[in-house]
Amino acid sequence: MDIDALAAFIAVTEQGSFSQAAHRLFLTQPAVSKRIAALEQQLNATLFDRIGRQIVLTEAGKTLLPRAKQLLHDIDDARRAIDNLSGEVSGTLRIGSSHHIGLHRLPPVLRSYAKRYPKVHLDLSFVDSETAWQQVLSGDLELGLLTLPPTTDTRLVHQIIWPDPLEFIVGHDHPLAGQNEVSLEQLTHYDALLPRANTFTRHIVEELFSKYQLELNVAMATNYLETLYMMVSVGLGWSLLPNTLKDNSTQQVAITAPVPKRDLGVVYHPQRSLSNSAQQFIKILNENATLVSD
Repeated sequence: MDIDALAAFIAVTEQGSFSQAAHRLFLTQPAVSKRIAALEQQLNATLFDRIGRQIVLTEAGKTLLPRAKQLLHDIDDARRAIDNLSGEVSGTLRIGSSHHIGLHRLPPVLRSYAKRYPKVHLDLSFVDSETAWQQVLSGDLELGLLTLPPTTDTRLVHQIIWPDPLEFIVGHDHPLAGQNEVSLEQLTHYDALLPRANTFTRHIVEELFSKYQLELNVAMATNYLETLYMMVSVGLGWSLLPNTLKDNSTQQVAITAPVPKRDLGVVYHPQRSLSNSAQQFIKILNENATLVSD
């Protein structure tokens, strides 16, 4: 089965368009169409239904998709294992990073890595931690830099790089500002500004309040922590955010309950070979973590 044709099939599926798939693969649209036609002929099955301008997978296409992805992942894994034998650190390294890590933790790592390994092309995407986790799990990314999940998930190997202490904070004109101690029950009477539901950080907050059988009063939700911090600073509510964001525009709220913790780190798939470039990236991450702790 032709590997290039399978790559074209996956690209069309993910992009939902032959023209967008062609753009992603640096091909012409007729070239992509030709590869799909050849694959359909080889399988003696139609892979896409064309409904107006919409492209929808047929049952045959749905059956092929996970197998095609697994085959390409296996080929990538074999290529990495063979490339590793040379000892050279080169090629493309696909990494997904959360926006927060990208802004506050990643720059010195990227600077060191680019200087040491100029032959590596970093394919870096900034996504939510949960998206990065799923993309590493599916094989679309080799490494993920993210907020680690609050509960153990053995499907991926994870390593803590940066402990990321959290603080309850409010703006200086918030009714809770200046109080010596505040209970979680008091917080429920005021608007909370938090990451969106089903995020690792939101789970941390919800678990704390659930432990005391309290319901959050969430007024706004966004996954951009810097935006949450800005909204807190102008008095729109309270939040639980990394203390690395804190400046003079907010103040910490002392809580009677233990403040939950979160960690930032790197994840990778335990059943796929790490390329030399990925191994060296993790090494520099650990070097950076040591410098930060010192």
